Parts: sequence; structure tokens; C-alpha cells
Amino acid sequence: MRALAAIFFALLLVASIPAQRQQREPLTEKQQDQIAEAGTDPVARVNLYIKFLDEHADTIKGLVKRTRSAARARRIDDELEDFAALADEFDTNLDVYAERKADIRLALKGMNEAVLRWQEVLQRLPSEPGFEISLKDGIASLDDLAAQTKRLTADQEAYFKAHKNENGQERWEPK
Repeated sequence: MRALAAIFFALLLVASIPAQRQQREPLTEKQQDQIAEAGTDPVARVNLYIKFLDEHADTIKGLVKRTRSAARARRIDDELEDFAALADEFDTNLDVYAERKADIRLALKGMNEAVLRWQEVLQRLPSEPGFEISLKDGIASLDDLAAQTKRLTADQEAYFKAHKNENGQERWEPK
């Protein structure tokens, strides 16, 4: 009975190792500190997310130019996973800013242009077996982010047109 319990425990331990590997962090510690330093300033945070996604897109473009290999495919796969996770995190932040009625219209203009750049980078990637699932996930995340950006831009324009006294606010405060 003890041997069976030991084998079961060992199998659980071995099964958890791949799950731990998949818990990647799309931001470096320095980038996380920059996000934390931006605090509740929504425009600064949006601009930082744009910057960090640009960096990931540039890395992906650089990797595509390299000779095809398993290591290259694995690295592109990792970068695409990070890119998709960061885009999803950004999308979640935008939901928060929308709920708070934070005025991020200036940052959204730059974001609309950035989303188009990122979509172009991912759409130009060759489909290879080593990263095709991550590529599809990245494209889906960007499509969601693009839709959110367009919707938020329209909502913000309408809201701040109707509430001119709230232009530039970081969050809506009940009066």
C-alpha cells in the first residue's frame, strides 16, 4: 500500500512540472516596476502597455528572420504566448478604465495605430508547427484588443462630449 501511495505521489509531482513551466510572466521585473510606478495614472499605464507590446512585436519580427530550427520555433512560441498574455492583461486594464470613466482618449489614438502594427506583424508570420497554436492565440487576443479599443474610443468620445466638465479625469467621482 505504501508503495502504491509513493508511486501516486511521484506521478502527481511529475505531472505538475509541465504545468509550472507554462506559468510564464510576460513582463520583466523592471517592466512590472514601471507599471507599479505608473500607479493609477491610466494614460501612463496605457502608454507603458503599448511600449511593452511593441518590444515583444519587435522581438518576434527579429526571431522570424533567423534560420528555422526547433530552438527558434520554441522561442517564437514563448514570445507569442507572452504577447497574447500581455494583450489580454491590457484588455482587462482597459475594461477597468472604461468602468472608471477615465479619460484615456489621447492614449487610445496611439493604441489604435499600435494594434494595426501588431496585427500586421502576427499576420505576416509564417505558420509553422512549433508555434501555430500560439500564433492563433495571439491573433485572437489582438482581435479582442482591437475591438475593445474601437468600442472604448467611441464610448469615450460620446461620454466626454456629453460630460465636458469631466475631461482629463482619471476616474469618475460621484458628485
